[in-house]
Amino acid sequence: MAMSSGILAVVSLITIFFLSLMITARVLPIHPYLKIKDSTPISQLLYDTSNYGFLQIDNGLALSPQMGSVFSNSCPTFLIKFDLSWSTWNFFACNINETVIKETADALISTGLASLGYTYVNIDDCWSRLPRNLKGVDYLKYDNCYNLGLPPQKRYPPMRDALNATGRTIFYALCEWGVDDPALWAGKVGNSWRTTEDINDTWASMTTIADINNKWASYAGPGGWNDPDMLEVGNGGMNYHEYKGHFSIWALMKAPLIIGCDVRNITAETLEILYNKEVIAVDQDPLGVQGRRVYASGPDGCQQVWAGPLSGNRLAMVLWNRCSKAATITAKWGAIGLEPSISVSVRDLWKHEAVSENTVGSFTARVDAHGCEMYILTPQRATRTSI
Repeated sequence: MAMSSGILAVVSLITIFFLSLMITARVLPIHPYLKIKDSTPISQLLYDTSNYGFLQIDNGLALSPQMGSVFSNSCPTFLIKFDLSWSTWNFFACNINETVIKETADALISTGLASLGYTYVNIDDCWSRLPRNLKGVDYLKYDNCYNLGLPPQKRYPPMRDALNATGRTIFYALCEWGVDDPALWAGKVGNSWRTTEDINDTWASMTTIADINNKWASYAGPGGWNDPDMLEVGNGGMNYHEYKGHFSIWALMKAPLIIGCDVRNITAETLEILYNKEVIAVDQDPLGVQGRRVYASGPDGCQQVWAGPLSGNRLAMVLWNRCSKAATITAKWGAIGLEPSISVSVRDLWKHEAVSENTVGSFTARVDAHGCEMYILTPQRATRTSI
């Protein structure tokens, strides 16, 4: 998503059915996490949601973060909406045409990615080179280029109001690259907001962006999400362990999961990452609490523990080794918001198996250099709740 005006519109390359919905101003209730304070064994002080915003677009969207795939990444941006998703910029940039888009849509279906919930197909910059027989709009990504000198706080609300006036269900994604700290004000304007500059396909870029997005965790929730930019998984600039960490941390942070590689020529290794239903379920969990870094040790804090509450009184946890050598990482219960005496079962989301049924006090694992391990911890005395 380069600095561009970024307007996403629906392109009628495939028969698309829309749901029209009147959009009116409203105030969201308190964050769902605060409704279970008397029944959860997980610290709500550690996983603060007190800055959760009040959305003014009652469009019924973004109850969980958007999923998709990215074809191109600058201004303006078009979107095709069906029951799948992908975007153009990270791999194709301006080298797009109708054939590429149709082939990618077919590939999303044939690979099974569409059935996993990747539901938006975004045509970003250079959309004007394509046929323009538009049928409507159901997703708007609005970049901040060509802004005529208007500050974002003044430029973005009029578009919100215009979307409200259409009577359509339109996802509104703001993208001013985190320049004016949109988490502080965009919850009253849109469904998601970019918190960072554009990502690129390097370990340094991905980890830096994760750290920036992390500090805004308390502002995210159902209806409005922090957006650290799309996925680079499969583009070749990082190795398998690094991409697995990229996907795991984005899911834990409730970030949009928008594919940015060439799905037509996707590798089995990339599919293994993007297919992981258990990790996707963390991203889409209805409790809607952004996970965050809760502990760091080792040289320059490179041995990290990230965690976040899930529905059913469960806790998602990532042990992320950002060191240059393999390391043993321990998560102590106090650091992740659990009482020291609580016994938990532990499920490994990458091995897809239970690794412990009765762990107390801490959990330890060996983690590859630049790799991660991801788990769900379920307290044994927790009463499952429906959120």
